[in-house]
Amino acid sequence: MTLTKTTILLGALAVACALAGCGALPDKPARATLYDFGAGPLPRTPAAAASSNSPAVATRLPPMLLSDIEAQARLDGTQILYRLGYSDGNELRPYSTARWSMPPTQLLAQRLRDGLAQRRTVLGADEGTNIARIEGKVPNRLRLTLEEFSHYFESPGSSYGLVRVRATLMNTTAAGDRVLGQRTFSAELPAPSADAPGGVKALAAASDAVVLQVVQWADQLQQQQPPQ
Repeated sequence: MTLTKTTILLGALAVACALAGCGALPDKPARATLYDFGAGPLPRTPAAAASSNSPAVATRLPPMLLSDIEAQARLDGTQILYRLGYSDGNELRPYSTARWSMPPTQLLAQRLRDGLAQRRTVLGADEGTNIARIEGKVPNRLRLTLEEFSHYFESPGSSYGLVRVRATLMNTTAAGDRVLGQRTFSAELPAPSADAPGGVKALAAASDAVVLQVVQWADQLQQQQPPQ
């Protein structure tokens, strides 16, 4: 075989190999799809709904401080996590091609702030300090710890979004902090599909359910407090 024929043959093989995909550079890794809780409004509590329909029915409550939501490091990232309860429910596993747009603690804090703001002004720590300097008192502070936030599979075809938080309402005075109440809230709502998009929908719905529970609880505690 002459050199020319050899060159032509090698070139043909190279083209065929390229068309078949062999020897090609590896594909770029797929970019993860980003999710959040959606743009829909948070459902109103009964008292907030009554207040919006008739301002005389339910009064505004005093301002409240909302601390940053705390969580263990595993739950404070952007990975969308799931558990296989039927296999090993103690292991948190991440979806490989799906991420939250921000940590769940921040997504949950946004929804909680919206819920609390239905009947009161919601403040950050610095804003509360400024009010204390002006009015001589610090508003009640709500602290949350995110304990569970996962897409939980009871079986390969049955799953739900599981959200659990521990809430503490504090009253700060010159004598120190006083716990007004502490309670754990949770919600389990079914996922429409056994994948990341289904888990996201279930976790968003479960988060809203937990937020409504926390808001109603905080409203009741604040209404029971004697005026200062």
